[in-house]
Amino acid sequence: MTELDQQDKRILNVLQQDASLTSSEIAERVNMSQSPCWRRIKRLQDLGVIKRQVAILNRESVGVDIVVFATVNLAAQSNLDLNAFEEAMSTEPLVVECYTMAGTWDYMLKIITKDIKSYEHFIRHTLTANKLVREIHSHIAVTEIKNSTALPLD
Repeated sequence: MTELDQQDKRILNVLQQDASLTSSEIAERVNMSQSPCWRRIKRLQDLGVIKRQVAILNRESVGVDIVVFATVNLAAQSNLDLNAFEEAMSTEPLVVECYTMAGTWDYMLKIITKDIKSYEHFIRHTLTANKLVREIHSHIAVTEIKNSTALPLD
């Protein structure tokens, strides 16, 4: 874990809200001068604390309205099987998040798609077609209450 002081955390909190700000705008918000602020941001990037900067899209505006959380159990648990499943999910565009789980299920997938029909196609042609998959349970999100990419730093 990288040691972060309070100034680093303030900078990161500002960046988590709007990474498009200039270093002088960030410096103003965290009460620093521009050059030291820029150096801190650069250091945080070099250390890998800041992985990348992306645009966060409005799902509805781009026509991907359906969010599904799918729990998956595999038929076998060998390293080869686990790696093969993880590689398959890593390259699947509809799967936006994939986690190994402790407990009843082997994996939790977050799948975002344009409609139920395309989700059904994904289930039939990707998940159930994968011989490693033994069981799938789908949980379709009805209402999004909170969706944040900001990590708690305090």
